[in-house]
Amino acid sequence: MDFQLSTSYHFASMQVILPKKLGLFRYSRWDAVPVAFAFVHLAYLVGIFLVFTRVHLAWQLKVPLMALMGIVYSFSISWNINGISHNFIHNRYFNSTLLNRLFSLLESVDCLFSQVMYDYVHRRHHMGNADRPGEDGQTIDWLSIYAHGHDGHAESMWSYFFLQFFRDDPKRTLREITAHNATEAKWGRMEMGLTGAVMVTGFLMSWKFMVFFMPFWYLGHCLSNLNGYFEHFGGNPDVPMAWGVSSYHKLYNLVWFNNGYHAEHHYRPRAHWTRMNALHETIEEDQKRVGVRVIRPPHVFGFMDPNLCDEPLVPIKAADVPGLEASDLVDIAAS
Repeated sequence: MDFQLSTSYHFASMQVILPKKLGLFRYSRWDAVPVAFAFVHLAYLVGIFLVFTRVHLAWQLKVPLMALMGIVYSFSISWNINGISHNFIHNRYFNSTLLNRLFSLLESVDCLFSQVMYDYVHRRHHMGNADRPGEDGQTIDWLSIYAHGHDGHAESMWSYFFLQFFRDDPKRTLREITAHNATEAKWGRMEMGLTGAVMVTGFLMSWKFMVFFMPFWYLGHCLSNLNGYFEHFGGNPDVPMAWGVSSYHKLYNLVWFNNGYHAEHHYRPRAHWTRMNALHETIEEDQKRVGVRVIRPPHVFGFMDPNLCDEPLVPIKAADVPGLEASDLVDIAAS
């Protein structure tokens, strides 16, 4: 199959990768919005604790109230990881190194998961781009939905949802980070220590709260993994422009800081979150030619899409599409 791509992709990065600017925010004043919501997330976490331990209601009211607050917190973890935290990895919010470090600590407490560790695992994700296992049976991308699949297909949604959380290997991640940057590894250990201290403090202050809280924390990370699953389910691991699967659901992109533009994101990882629609409009015709999959619902509800399928829309290989080598398209974020 012969594809003649337009030259739009040669200019896309010029329009959507924002230059550094002077002032508090490195790339855009709009980054004040996700920063503010990171503090809202922390306040909500504190609020759950206070309502559980200090607000006395009849159990008929307290149980559904706490269940609702727990479910909201679960979704907020996925919202933060895939929106606030994710965008921070690709485009640091502040010019100040100190402020970026402090924000990384804040994010680690919000999600009770080291931001530095997530940063490195996510960079591996962009190195492999949900690749299939190689001859050694391993994937470059530790998060690849094909890593535990069979016959070139993605693994079950259910196993990825429930088990991916337990597949994280902090020792391996720290070992890899240390090999590249010992300073980052120290910060990673500090963040792990901080999140551990927060959890221990929680148990000391109210073990009953932590018994209530931990399942919702686990569910939140499962929801984040489910989000990631449908960001690639039905994509084409062999064609860079079709690596990801996009959702243009307006409310989802408004609340999740344009996380729905996932095919566009893998095409230009350092495109600023405020410029994702502009990138989409620039490359839309090329995306159609190479078969970029688009789903109707937000990614976390991808199983509800009426055209759900893990086969690429256009079964082509990278070699069939001139000018679309991965080395030309991946632009991993700088620290």
